[in-house]
Amino acid sequence: MRLSPAPALDPSLAGSLGLLHLAVVAGGLSLLWSASASGSGLESVRCRLQGTLRPPAFSQDGDFVIGGVFSMHYYMNTVEHSYTSLPEPLQCTGSMDSRELRFSRAMVFAVEEINNSSDLLPGVTLGYQVHDSCASVPMAVKVAFQLANGLDPMFDIGEQCSGSASVTAIVGESGSTPTISMSRIIGPFGIPQVSHYSTCACLSDKKQFPTFFRTIPSDQFQAAALARLIRYFGWTWIGAVRSDSDYGNNGMAAFLKAAQEQGICVEYSEAFYRTNPLSRVQRVADVIRSSTARVVVAFVASGDMRILLKELDRLPSPPRQWIGSETWITDPDMLRFSLCAGAIGFGIQRSVIPGLRDFLLDLSPQKVSSSPLLTEFWEGVFGCRLEIGTTTGVGVKEKVCDGSEDIHQLQTPYTDTSQLRVTNMVYKAVYAIAHAIHSIVCEERANSTVHCDKNLNVKPTQVLERLRRVNFSRNGYQVSFDANGDPVATYELVNWQIGESGKMDFVTVGRYDASLPPDQRFHIEREITWVKNSTQVPVSVCSESCPPGTRKAAQKGKPVCCYDCIPCAEGEISNNTDSSDCLICPEDHWPNTERDRCVLKPVEFLSFHEVLGIILTTFSVGGACLAISTATVFYHHRTSAIVRANNSELSFLLLFSLTLCFLCSLTFIGRPSEWSCMLRHTAFGITFVLCISCVLGKTIVVLMAFRATLPDSNVMKWFGPPQQRLSVVSFTFVQALICTLWLVLSPPFPVKNLTTYKEKIILECDVGSAIGFWAVLGYIGLLALLCFVLAFLARKLPDNFNEAKFITFSMLIFCAVWITFIPAYVSSPGKFTVAVEIFAIIASSFALFFLLFVPKCFIILFRPEKNTKKHLMGKNTL
Repeated sequence: MRLSPAPALDPSLAGSLGLLHLAVVAGGLSLLWSASASGSGLESVRCRLQGTLRPPAFSQDGDFVIGGVFSMHYYMNTVEHSYTSLPEPLQCTGSMDSRELRFSRAMVFAVEEINNSSDLLPGVTLGYQVHDSCASVPMAVKVAFQLANGLDPMFDIGEQCSGSASVTAIVGESGSTPTISMSRIIGPFGIPQVSHYSTCACLSDKKQFPTFFRTIPSDQFQAAALARLIRYFGWTWIGAVRSDSDYGNNGMAAFLKAAQEQGICVEYSEAFYRTNPLSRVQRVADVIRSSTARVVVAFVASGDMRILLKELDRLPSPPRQWIGSETWITDPDMLRFSLCAGAIGFGIQRSVIPGLRDFLLDLSPQKVSSSPLLTEFWEGVFGCRLEIGTTTGVGVKEKVCDGSEDIHQLQTPYTDTSQLRVTNMVYKAVYAIAHAIHSIVCEERANSTVHCDKNLNVKPTQVLERLRRVNFSRNGYQVSFDANGDPVATYELVNWQIGESGKMDFVTVGRYDASLPPDQRFHIEREITWVKNSTQVPVSVCSESCPPGTRKAAQKGKPVCCYDCIPCAEGEISNNTDSSDCLICPEDHWPNTERDRCVLKPVEFLSFHEVLGIILTTFSVGGACLAISTATVFYHHRTSAIVRANNSELSFLLLFSLTLCFLCSLTFIGRPSEWSCMLRHTAFGITFVLCISCVLGKTIVVLMAFRATLPDSNVMKWFGPPQQRLSVVSFTFVQALICTLWLVLSPPFPVKNLTTYKEKIILECDVGSAIGFWAVLGYIGLLALLCFVLAFLARKLPDNFNEAKFITFSMLIFCAVWITFIPAYVSSPGKFTVAVEIFAIIASSFALFFLLFVPKCFIILFRPEKNTKKHLMGKNTL
């Protein structure tokens, strides 16, 4: 055995055992170690490889050999094991992937280029062993053991069966799953593995894969880039399909995590593999056809994607915008599927490798016939059979190749070097290994010449250690690895566009560089062509965006991207699109009509400029003018009988108080202030008490005058003019005292009423003390009730004292007005509360004025003949 991770066997233990067998089975390859012992030491040790060796597809001897593993076929022949005989050798089946053939040939080209270089490993020859893994785990495992053990079936090594690996490093594999299997086998032996196409993020775990490196970025970066791309174009409702493999499952898991962080929802996530039954693939295709998501993210290997697209192409399918992973989005063989026109995805940077095309096309029938793999390729693409050498018989026609076949005229992925992306990853992997070996075996001498010792025994662990520190540039492309063995992630955004010739091609429309700050990593460079050759970005959302003024309400049982747009409630706004919650406006603000902005609430109060204020002001001023005019008339006719008979002093005082009553209503109109609030209620209370006191005095005078006409009555001397004045002053003083206490203890003050109306502010006067307010009104009501009772008792006195009837009616109207005022005042909202109070003041004032003074003015002005003492003493007179 060439490698042994276990310690050397103790001779004494070997002697006691006699014969020890160690077998390792891997896809038909077993490793048997046997030792016979006698005495206390080992006499001989003989190692023999079990199973059938698989010859490499391409090989060359060298001072240091590099292994290569590529998936040049898609399938492996399935073998049923009987466990009674040795299994049949593993064989690849299916058609050849000419793109993978190009990868393997690029490795050969890189090795030969290095061997011809005078700067890198001068005087040292690199060898290679390139194998076909059939894109299968068993074959990859077999190849891994074979690269580790070498090709000699039997060997005898002194005292113990151990030694160095047959290769110093391995390039490959193309798929993540085979790569994981290989890395688990060669990792414990310290053999470095540099993959050109295995992107599974799981391979960055150095605890599980300590010897793994890659020149292609990890899917962790690609997943983040894809999520950023989808969010950039506003797609929040997508479908997802993946290969049911380590590549697809790990890549999709990373993408879904990144998508969730970006607020992207997935309608479905389907997995399949190319070896699944056709019904499984059909089910995935049916899900894509019936879905509502117009954007499909495919984290699928090329071989799997080809099968899915064939199934979708079989039946008419609704147009879908495809977002592809780098494995298939830059595969030229996929361009034949027109249903993917407009597809976009991130691919490895396109590069140029000088001399590679000439090397690939430097094939003659003689060179081809020396390699079974190249023979299969030649016969497959030209549809003829080579007479020289051995053929595989796969897809070969009976036509014999006559030498006229021109590989330069071929249009296959093998000959297409216009889109060298992954090929450059192979190229860089070989150069990375070469630089690592160079740093071990070569040294620069004093005369600036480089000397390399090709006989130096280089162990894979030494190459592993130097690979970690590799940092060089080749053809303008930097090569280095971070602590996880990953390179710097840079991608091109590739778009499938149909050119003027009608042929579909890859067009670079943007870039993504993970080494830049997050806000600078992704940018678009040119216009993108979308599905159905449209320039309009397709829309893929579960629910349309909620405009400002609404909020999102999740639909029950559906992802968060599916929601209803609910208008914001009263007093709330949303000023952004797709708001999750509405914001409550400040107390003095209110939403506008669209509910996308808070505006200051309008401040409302009874103003002199509005119609209601103008009407009330007109009546107030008009009433005051009438009272003043009446006082003028009374003063002009103060010597007339009717004026003298109605107690002219109290009449003038009553007219004065009525004028004040009319004018005090003006204090209720206008913007409330601290002074106006205190003035309006106190002025109203005092002037009305003065007015009622005068009426009460007149009523008492009527009653006393009646008593004075009775024989032997002397009551008038007890209620003469001095007593009348004193009664008016006394009643008014009580109200003034109540108002003073009110103003001192808890005066009225202006407030902003924010509760009556939500959409506006009512500026009003708070009474301060409710007890003070109702005490003022209650005192007015008490005097009015007393006046009404006394006037009611005096209503049937002789006609010459019938003023009591008008006082009765005026007090009846006055009380009715103020009794109805109470519920109206309590229930009226906003400024209408003030209007009700003003109306009550004006109405009660006009009631007193019209019933007590208008009849007298009518007689004075229009019936002067009745304004005599004779008429006043007669029947049916005022």
